Amino acid sequence: MTADLFAPRSRPRLMGVVNVTPDSFSDGGRWLEPRDAIAHGRELLADGADILDIGGESTRPGATRPLVEEELGRVLPVITALAADGAVVSVDTMRAEVAEAALAAGATVVNDVSGGLADPRILEVVAAAGAPYVAMHWRAHADHMRDFAVYDGPGGVVAAVCEELSARVRVARAAGIAREQIILDPGLGFAKRPEHNWELLRHLDELAALGYPLLVGASRKTFLGRLLADRGGTPRPVGMREHANTAITLHLAQAGVWGVRVHDVRAASDALRVAARLGGEDQE
Repeated sequence: MTADLFAPRSRPRLMGVVNVTPDSFSDGGRWLEPRDAIAHGRELLADGADILDIGGESTRPGATRPLVEEELGRVLPVITALAADGAVVSVDTMRAEVAEAALAAGATVVNDVSGGLADPRILEVVAAAGAPYVAMHWRAHADHMRDFAVYDGPGGVVAAVCEELSARVRVARAAGIAREQIILDPGLGFAKRPEHNWELLRHLDELAALGYPLLVGASRKTFLGRLLADRGGTPRPVGMREHANTAITLHLAQAGVWGVRVHDVRAASDALRVAARLGGEDQE
């Protein structure tokens, strides 16, 4: 199953988001009950998700962290059920204890938005399991990450993200994580202002030059809402940003990224299928 994650593909893998939280910016509370989250995960699979990303901690700006016990109670029943269905499951966590329990429950990927900075022991857990590891660019927890959205050095945000991700790769490799198991995420929206996100999206080639598969998540984020603001300057509501995100999904596909993290899997899948057909590719 892990080998399939890295096999050559003509399109990005779609990572469907399952937020088992009361306060996520996009759909907080909708899937908080395990039965609802499991049902939602199954819907995403039917819509074309390749991976289900199960998270029990909101990382929206200003969010406070749940207790470890709360996070475990949210994600483990969902991971257990969906993995038993045969789904490829990723656990979205910054905590070693949660990653370890999730892998034991059937998750096969660890998606750590902190890249090992929040809990360095998570790298040891991943290395021991031999699991694929997503290391995202991150500077601080959600309650004060806005204070770190400064990129004044040479090369701006792109150079800083490349340098800081490279540093996290070195630490992950030193902890025993194999090179071929590492995936990088530029962390759109995390300690970044809108202009930083657009700059990173315009320079994905520089991120790809680091030599690792890229996972990118722009879905429904604030910078899209601000781009689509009305004449009075009010950002477009979260639930009305999907068309813009579909455009970004197509941009990411053209850039050759490994994966795209999305809330609306059907919209992304449909767009990729149309693009493939226009390019003369047979349906998979």
